[in-house]
Amino acid sequence: SRNLLVFACGLQLLHSPGLIGLYQSSQTDMHLSLTVPLCYSSASEDLGCRRGDFSRKHYGSVELLISSDADGAIQRAGRFRVENGSSDETLDYTPGTWRRTDVHLENPEYHTRWFFKYFLGKVHQNYVGTDAEKNPFYLSVVLSDQNNQRVPQYRAILWRKTGTLKISLPYSPTKTLSVKSILSAMNMDRFEKGPREILNPEIQKDLLVLEEQEGSVNFKFGVLYAKDGQLTDDEMFSNETGSENFDKFLSLLGDTITLQGWAGYRGGLDTKNDTTGIKSIYTVYQGHELMFHVSTMLPYSKENKQQVERKRHIGNDIVTIVFQEGDDASSSFKPSMIRSHFTHIFALVRYNSQNDSYRLKIFSEESVPLFGPPLPSPPVFTDHQEFRDFLLVKLINGEKATLETPTFAQKRQRTLDMLIRSLYQDLMPDLHKNMLNRRSFSDVLPESPKSARKKEEARQAEFVRIGQALKLKTIVRGDAPTSLVTTGLCRKEPWESQLFCSTFPYDIVCADSWGQSVLVATDAAGVMLLDGESLPPVHVFDRTMVVKQMHVLEPQDLLITRTDKGKDARLYVFRLSTIKKGLEERQLIRGKCDSRENKLEKTKGCHLYSINTHHGSELRIVAAIRNKLLLITRKHPRFSAVATGADSPVEEFQYIREICLCDPPVVMSLVDGPTGENDNMICVAYKHQFDLINESTGDAYRLHHAEANRVNFVAAIDVYEDGEAGLLLCYNYICYYKKVCPFNGSTPMIQSNTSDFHFSWNQMPNAIVCAFPYILAFTTDSIEIRLVVNGNLVYTAVVPELQLAASRSDIYFVSSAPVSSASNCSSRDTSSQSSPQTPTGYEMPMFPSPLGDGEAACKHIFKIPLCNLVGRSIERPLKSPLVNKVLTTPAPTMVAPAPLISATHSLSLSRMEIKEIASRTRKELLGNLSCFYGTSNHWCSFGLSLTYLLLPGTATFELTSNSKAT
Repeated sequence: SRNLLVFACGLQLLHSPGLIGLYQSSQTDMHLSLTVPLCYSSASEDLGCRRGDFSRKHYGSVELLISSDADGAIQRAGRFRVENGSSDETLDYTPGTWRRTDVHLENPEYHTRWFFKYFLGKVHQNYVGTDAEKNPFYLSVVLSDQNNQRVPQYRAILWRKTGTLKISLPYSPTKTLSVKSILSAMNMDRFEKGPREILNPEIQKDLLVLEEQEGSVNFKFGVLYAKDGQLTDDEMFSNETGSENFDKFLSLLGDTITLQGWAGYRGGLDTKNDTTGIKSIYTVYQGHELMFHVSTMLPYSKENKQQVERKRHIGNDIVTIVFQEGDDASSSFKPSMIRSHFTHIFALVRYNSQNDSYRLKIFSEESVPLFGPPLPSPPVFTDHQEFRDFLLVKLINGEKATLETPTFAQKRQRTLDMLIRSLYQDLMPDLHKNMLNRRSFSDVLPESPKSARKKEEARQAEFVRIGQALKLKTIVRGDAPTSLVTTGLCRKEPWESQLFCSTFPYDIVCADSWGQSVLVATDAAGVMLLDGESLPPVHVFDRTMVVKQMHVLEPQDLLITRTDKGKDARLYVFRLSTIKKGLEERQLIRGKCDSRENKLEKTKGCHLYSINTHHGSELRIVAAIRNKLLLITRKHPRFSAVATGADSPVEEFQYIREICLCDPPVVMSLVDGPTGENDNMICVAYKHQFDLINESTGDAYRLHHAEANRVNFVAAIDVYEDGEAGLLLCYNYICYYKKVCPFNGSTPMIQSNTSDFHFSWNQMPNAIVCAFPYILAFTTDSIEIRLVVNGNLVYTAVVPELQLAASRSDIYFVSSAPVSSASNCSSRDTSSQSSPQTPTGYEMPMFPSPLGDGEAACKHIFKIPLCNLVGRSIERPLKSPLVNKVLTTPAPTMVAPAPLISATHSLSLSRMEIKEIASRTRKELLGNLSCFYGTSNHWCSFGLSLTYLLLPGTATFELTSNSKAT
């Protein structure tokens, strides 16, 4: 009956365009209400989709695949991870819902090829030295502006035989940076020979060769045509021609090009004498040149049954697409049918002519690390352009992941070691002759004496000239990592932010969501409730309440805060309903004296606390008082918490036990056990280690030791994989994933696990948020976005003067960024005129210049909706605590906030302003479109019309097109 009611209401709502979003929300709420357990779960606390549960099963499971001949005899067998995206009834999980926004290139070149982009052709410094094990290393350092955002920073690359390490360090005009401090940040403090600067500009050529060992910018993929019923590679390679459906698939992949005289990337094919065929398939995708080795286009020999010439190319491709005719019920392809020790990934493609769709299945050799995007369920694509994007991104990510397998990684490490040692031997004669000791451990940007200034300027000019010549040569050769994109005009990324509040006048200490509002704590003005731009901030507590940490638990009707001012630090608990009632009745702003009955007495001196964040029958709080942990629980069940009727909920809390540690904890996180009885754990970080503490016994277990002289602990985030506890341990530039399973009674089994992995951030984070499938690092001036499942980078956004405010529900952050930049479209750059070394609009939004003398800092609060990141909405009240409340004039005794710009005024644009915006937007769109269509083989004529509609409180622009090309 409820379904019918919602359906009937939906029919009514659909008649009103403005209520469509409300109808969709009703659908979501209905679904959640049927799946949520009986016990209430907080919007801020019910973060199973954010901090867990995630499953590697979304990326397939490893199976032993056996191929047999026509007589049934076993020929070959191999272990492959199979991704089919389908919901198998025999399995106990459902693959995640696929979204168009989940398709990302992992570790994209325009974010990872630092030396080419930020160093080559620019003034920078290179150093050489040997570590404590007498292995040579190189260090490159440049002071750069973050993509012309006027956010200066140091970028450093450490070249070692084990690979490269890249970090960014903040720039300070008053504090010079030394090579020694940079290496210390990279966890290198002991040397056999200290680093000395290399003055020879030719070193740039050698370092560029070292960077190219990371892998090719361009890719070659095999395409094998298989008829229905073919079970051996000899049969598949012997297909002289394809079918109409196969030709249609090839035209979707790319353009047919003539090999003779071809000047682009050739992928090992002969472009002079036609020995490898006459034509081939080629395309450019997101700056990568892709050449396909198509079996039916390679030379065919009637005498040679094995078709060695075809196998020579396709058998030596890391990734091969197998296009198989027939329906799903026919005999299926298995990777073991192909006799190749080099091919690690197979993409099985089937075409269904009945509904004009493609079905995809991925086989990866078991040693290949996980890579995205995960297949949809079912893995059927009716939109051919979406299928092409998904397939090409999957193949590119798959080849990059294969290079991390032991087979390829060992070869790459041997090559890198040989190159580094060879270069070191070539530099040995110059170590004492040309390298000046005064520049050893010098400042990164040394000031030359006046007598040597002209000589130094001449050397730098030659240094830049040689570097720019190398960069140009790399571009002409086609090996340049570019950000040129030819796949679409504009795509909304899931991490795109929205303006929540402009020109906030105070520094935010901490915050948390309350409905659609945000409760914000400041040192200068106390605690305020913000409801975005629609209403001015409302004071809740005055500045005598110095709140340093807070949690808003709506279903529990609780507000937990930690006030910290010297020895008087305590935990306070309030009822949200009481606070809301006070706001509605225009009561005076509460202060510290008014909150005496709300403090938890035994928490005096508390410098840190943590609460459980997952589904559970009771609320647990662990308060850290110096080196002592105080475990507190709530007596009453959540759903009867309000039944007591008392204004203060202090009496509902009880103290369970105290646990003594060897040192005061810096970071804490609660880990829920599978049963909740005597197996709940507390992860604490102190000194140089992360420990697990059993809540019941107080026993401590070593979880991880940080191998670094200085440790800056950032976070310990609980992530549950298939119901089993795991932790993301974050400190310095490092992020470790450690699985804590299985629980054996009260003792966790902490040991090396095949699912454990670690990765390095490019910049030291101040805060980390996990929003599966993403993990976001908030630094001083950037947001670095990676994938939880493998730590691969997908995006880096420059955000000046960045501070994370709240992240337990939607993500709120503070920045000096202008209103228009953080909410702009994250469209990939489509301008063919952008050179590879030129930062593009896709990578970073433009931010304003630094403040001049006398200017006041202008802070803005932005919001990233969590549902955009995780793909499903979070159940929470849609009504703000400020709705239907009469706003009162602040009392004279309190600190009055600076006036904010009202939403109505900020959106009241004059007709001339609207015309100017429309004209400027149209020019930008036409410029991008002309560049985009200029890179394609298909020309079209199109027209654009921009119309604007100004409604009360809104400004809407509508774009229409009469393009004749798709």
